[in-house]
Amino acid sequence: MPARAALPSTYRVVDTRSMEQLSVGEASYSIGRAARADVSEIVTLLRDDSLGARRELDDLRPYEAAFEAIDRDPNHLLVVVKDDRYVVVGTMQLTLLPGLSRGATTRLQIEAVRIAATARGTGLGAALFEWAHDYGRRHGADLAQLTTDKSRSDAHRFYGQLGYKATHKGMKRPLNEG
Repeated sequence: MPARAALPSTYRVVDTRSMEQLSVGEASYSIGRAARADVSEIVTLLRDDSLGARRELDDLRPYEAAFEAIDRDPNHLLVVVKDDRYVVVGTMQLTLLPGLSRGATTRLQIEAVRIAATARGTGLGAALFEWAHDYGRRHGADLAQLTTDKSRSDAHRFYGQLGYKATHKGMKRPLNEG
């Protein structure tokens, strides 16, 4: 197993239902479980790139319904990162997937990662992943996995710097199309 690179961040582990402090260099952020009131800001982050601008909806109702489903499932955690003005500047969804393969390994699935344009390049993304990896370990996960759109070359480089390897080819199939 490769050694983890040291990241310029510190955080204090507390229950994920409350906000924790995440320090990145001189900046301080709050990180923890998203609340229903955060949904609009999360959707704004999801729309803040060329892919999201094309596929995300204007109507918040489906997102609010999805939030309720995520929030009541103990294997899911929708995370928000807030700056010192309490504005959402980062998000990701974490899912714990118990499995039989790989010696009954529990996987930490990381999805819908977004960092606001104003916070990119600050080290916040790396700190967010460090936090997520520790969350996974605390909850029994031995493997972190994610998917990323083929067109996101900057994201691929970033994930590679964090130690992720493109070991599989992912495939998707819409279930409601002919």
